Amino acid sequence: MSRKPVVKKPDPETTGHEWDGIQEFNNPLPRWWLWTFYLTIVWGIGYTIAYPAWPMLTHATRGFIGTSTRDDVAAEIAAFDAANAPLEAKLVAADLGGIAADPELANFTRNAGAAVFRTNCATCHGAGAAGAKGYPNLLDNDWLWGGSIDDIVLTISHGIRNTTDADARYSQMPAFGKDGILERGQIEAVVEYVLSLSSAEHDAAKATEGLTVFADNCAACHGEDAKGMREQGAPNLVDAIWLYGGSRAAITESVMNARFGVMPAWADRLSEAEIRAVAAYVHQLGGGE
Repeated sequence: MSRKPVVKKPDPETTGHEWDGIQEFNNPLPRWWLWTFYLTIVWGIGYTIAYPAWPMLTHATRGFIGTSTRDDVAAEIAAFDAANAPLEAKLVAADLGGIAADPELANFTRNAGAAVFRTNCATCHGAGAAGAKGYPNLLDNDWLWGGSIDDIVLTISHGIRNTTDADARYSQMPAFGKDGILERGQIEAVVEYVLSLSSAEHDAAKATEGLTVFADNCAACHGEDAKGMREQGAPNLVDAIWLYGGSRAAITESVMNARFGVMPAWADRLSEAEIRAVAAYVHQLGGGE
């Protein structure tokens, strides 16, 4: 049985272009593809005429049918604001201590406060409010400036050590090393004493010497029992909870150069209802007093 000879299809014409011996065939695109392409051009032109598309100096063209996704979003936000207005008014008028006992307000603040927290506070305190080095954990019961809901509202409203609010909570730890208040040996001694307060590994002899240094220089803020003073934002040094770390090196850094954590004031950024909602949310996370 003989095989049918294979007839090779001739190559199409070339465009006349050639690169390093490689020629370009002149293969026209299929008509259906070209018409589809032309149709998308027509559709695109029609879309830019009908819908918002072209950016201008202050706004984008609205389109022939006058639709605006920005207006749609604004309308939805306004609708939700109107729906929440009675609850927000009730929240503003409520006694802070009674919010948790009111099921309606408790549910509202749990959801609204969480939204405010995720938008404004999670950047520093973390999505779960567990904090990070230099940013307080809001889940425990260790509060530098007080953990009652009134204290939390005050802290959120005015912030800490910022320069924008005259009522910001303010205190400043001396830089005992940088400013030459204590000598190196005294700093080493007081660090060992602070380590001993939380039962960390320490040099007992230096810690005994450090007790005198602490009493003369640190007790005025941290208290004679080293349990801190909330009215000054001075931390408790006995509970083994450390904002900037509890290692020998971290404590030495704190004593040498001091710490100066800043929190912005939110009274000019959030409404009274939002501040109360996020304060109630933080308060019920587990560490509120």
